[in-house]
Amino acid sequence: MTEYYDFVLALIPTALLGIGGILLVAGVPHPLAVSLAGAAAVGMIGHAIFVNGPVAATDTTATESTSASAGTAGASVQAD
Repeated sequence: MTEYYDFVLALIPTALLGIGGILLVAGVPHPLAVSLAGAAAVGMIGHAIFVNGPVAATDTTATESTSASAGTAGASVQAD
């Protein structure tokens, strides 16, 4: 099953080659075309990490029952 991050991984080289190539054909100087294509790729990576970041599923009932059975619920622990 293809997920969001699979699409992001496929779009990174597509952005670098596609956007960079289109800008070069359009007459944009090579350093600027590569920089703009790289900025687009970095933007996609940033979106995947910070906006739509991966979140691990947590089971809150197991966590609550474990901490309550340990007998330290509400007690502070000094970690020196």
